[in-house]
Amino acid sequence: MSWWHYFIVIIYGLCLSFVFFYSVSQFLLFLKAYSLTKPTNPAKKLSHFPKVCIQLPIYNEGEIVERLLKNIAQINYPTEALEIQVLDDSTDDSLEKNQALVKQLQQDGIPIQHFHRKNRTAFKAGALKEGLQQTKAEFIAVFDADFLPKANWLQQTLGYFEDAEVGVVQTRWGHLNKNYSLITQVQALALDFHFCIEQVGRNRGNHLINFNGTAGIWRKSCILDAGNWRGDTLTEDLDLSYRAQLKHWKIHYLNHVITPAELPIEMNAARSQQFRWNKGAAENFRLNYAKVRKAAHLPISTKIHAFFHLLNSSLFFVILTLAVLSFPVLFIKHEFPSSISFFYGFTVLGLSTFLYMMGYAYTYFKENKFSLKSALQFVFKFFSFFALAMGLSVSNSKAILEGHLGKKSSFIRTPKFNVLGKQKAKVKKGVPQRFKLINLIELGLLFYFILALVYAFQVQDFALFPFHLMLVFGFGFVTWSTLQSRFFRLNQ
Repeated sequence: MSWWHYFIVIIYGLCLSFVFFYSVSQFLLFLKAYSLTKPTNPAKKLSHFPKVCIQLPIYNEGEIVERLLKNIAQINYPTEALEIQVLDDSTDDSLEKNQALVKQLQQDGIPIQHFHRKNRTAFKAGALKEGLQQTKAEFIAVFDADFLPKANWLQQTLGYFEDAEVGVVQTRWGHLNKNYSLITQVQALALDFHFCIEQVGRNRGNHLINFNGTAGIWRKSCILDAGNWRGDTLTEDLDLSYRAQLKHWKIHYLNHVITPAELPIEMNAARSQQFRWNKGAAENFRLNYAKVRKAAHLPISTKIHAFFHLLNSSLFFVILTLAVLSFPVLFIKHEFPSSISFFYGFTVLGLSTFLYMMGYAYTYFKENKFSLKSALQFVFKFFSFFALAMGLSVSNSKAILEGHLGKKSSFIRTPKFNVLGKQKAKVKKGVPQRFKLINLIELGLLFYFILALVYAFQVQDFALFPFHLMLVFGFGFVTWSTLQSRFFRLNQ
């Protein structure tokens, strides 16, 4: 073999090693979550009603604001101890509608105020920070526009602040439209894994966890002590979470308190949300991991978990690298039989898929009764999730590289369509748009991996065939969905 053959094999092996060790860290979180045999201690009954401010950051959310405000108006809490802030950065015609809705609720006796900034400095983080300056409340709850907390949500969460070290209480996200389409089903599967395994496992293991940007409540003094909201990253929630925990505050996660929300229903919406989350995670690694590594009060195990936590989005770049190299690796394996010993080691690292699968299976069957039908459904959804993740790996890799390199970009709102259950969104014909470069790269990779499947038949080596098949499905699905959303757009 020549030097470039060895180079490809070494890079391929390093990428597989990263995936394997990341999978081991996830499996350890699964073991922590699985060992949680006792339910979470219930919140202590409130002896008094502290002042609470509910912040509702919105931006051009005209389709769902009325649903949000009607739901928040039903929160069961003494009005004299409650304050609701509509932090409205809207720039479209929804602004006047929102103002009218707030005035109507004020007339109904709801303690609600409308705030509008003409300059969206620091985006959501800036809106939350400005709202914080306008309240004297002791506790600050945050809900994005698509979240619908239950009426007793404050009673379910406030009692945990009896522990003076608790700075944040985070609840689990639910899904209003999980079964709308395959796109929403795989998103729900991934989010359920995050909340039921990662969040529970980190909380149980006393590792650093994160506020998820919404459906949680902060102690105001914790926000201020940690340095307040900042617009340094696209995931200001993760940033403030780490800064708070480095100041010795605790985040308490409640898996049994579910706050439902609407999942993105079309590919471009899901793509933009994933781009923001993945870029923000990379930005947070660059900004915060050195502080974690130097923190004397954190054990080594917590620092290791934080390393993989903050680098979780970078897995997309590693997987894309693996995918692109897998075709030449198949060629090298066939053309140089003496190199086959390298690949025996790689098969052991391939066990990472099964480590992942155990955690996802545990999450799925906690929600769905085990049967042959549900088992087959899980296998389909699990591999669809992996395929879709691979299909979005180009877009996500771009986000990750920008985050690590410090390139700034705007906060892109994820479109919502007020879709509940299997109710179909209204569709109308849109203006045809040209493909972007990233779409052309995805299309090119679709044909690249089709060629890899053909080559497997030529050399009769099917070791990587399932991997390449998922890549074809993933890039094919993403390309087709992108085409649909470019020629037809959903009414908002």
